[in-house]
Amino acid sequence: MISYIKVKRVLDFVLSLFLLILTSPLLLILALLIKVDSNGPVLFKQKRVGKEKKEFNILKFRTMYIDAPKDTPTDMLVNPELYITRVGRFLRKTSLDELPQLVNILRGEMSFVGPRPALWNQFDLINKRDQYNVNSINPGLTGWAQINGRDEISIDLKVQYDSEYYNNLSLKFDLKILLKTVLAVAKSEGIKEGADKIYENTHNW
Repeated sequence: MISYIKVKRVLDFVLSLFLLILTSPLLLILALLIKVDSNGPVLFKQKRVGKEKKEFNILKFRTMYIDAPKDTPTDMLVNPELYITRVGRFLRKTSLDELPQLVNILRGEMSFVGPRPALWNQFDLINKRDQYNVNSINPGLTGWAQINGRDEISIDLKVQYDSEYYNNLSLKFDLKILLKTVLAVAKSEGIKEGADKIYENTHNW
């Protein structure tokens, strides 16, 4: 596992740098659309928990108005549509709001694949991850739990998936997750917007 983690960091660095260069025109266009659509900064920064529980600022394209609650998961908001901008709806549906996290990956704060970084105040999730050494690896842009429910699964089930990922960490597993992520994004699967939304699986994030 240790040897793969070292290789994984090199792959993360090279691929994130390449993708930042490749997508730079798209990033510029999206930034302009955000600025035209609503007042506020282009980027949204939020304190998250990374490797060894070290806190860092995750980067996203801003999809909400500046008066939206900052440290509340979107799936827990009541009437989230009141906070999401017009451009933000498109960005969230296509997951393009996550593109700035390529910078987090380049910095070594995140990986392409790993457990999604918890909010600093999601103490129950952080503590449960501690029990399975999940906090000992870099969080990811996508992960095993993400493609198995994302916003629709309970914390216990989420940590179970995170533990499975930690115990089976390999290039083959990462490639499988990346492929399934592309398919899930294309279908907009597992996205939950608001505490008042009803799904077949009613567990909260």
